[in-house]
Amino acid sequence: MVSAAGVVNIAVDAYNSYTQAHYDKEPYHTSALLGIAWVNELLTGHPERVQCKLGVHCHMFIILLNVLCESGIDNSKNVMLKEQLAIFLYACVTGLSVHHLGEQFQHSNNTISKYVLP
Repeated sequence: MVSAAGVVNIAVDAYNSYTQAHYDKEPYHTSALLGIAWVNELLTGHPERVQCKLGVHCHMFIILLNVLCESGIDNSKNVMLKEQLAIFLYACVTGLSVHHLGEQFQHSNNTISKYVLP
């Protein structure tokens, strides 16, 4: 039979295990190449690479970006418009999940879902 003190110790251990997982979080998105850096690398690299990764030629990406700017869409608090467009296009081309897009662009699932889901 377990004593009252034993039950309390078990409860405290369980509580500590639960809270430690929520308070001592290890960063997940730690790549040195952030999403905007990857987008800039694409846009300044070989033209066919942009077509392969985003499904449009570089000049078309710039045209789309200008149309979005002219229609009043702007950078968000954490993501530049150029990266927002790249996230959307990359999602269309690859069909990757929000989780995988977050890994590619080094953003949380919540941030990614703002640019992919309707």
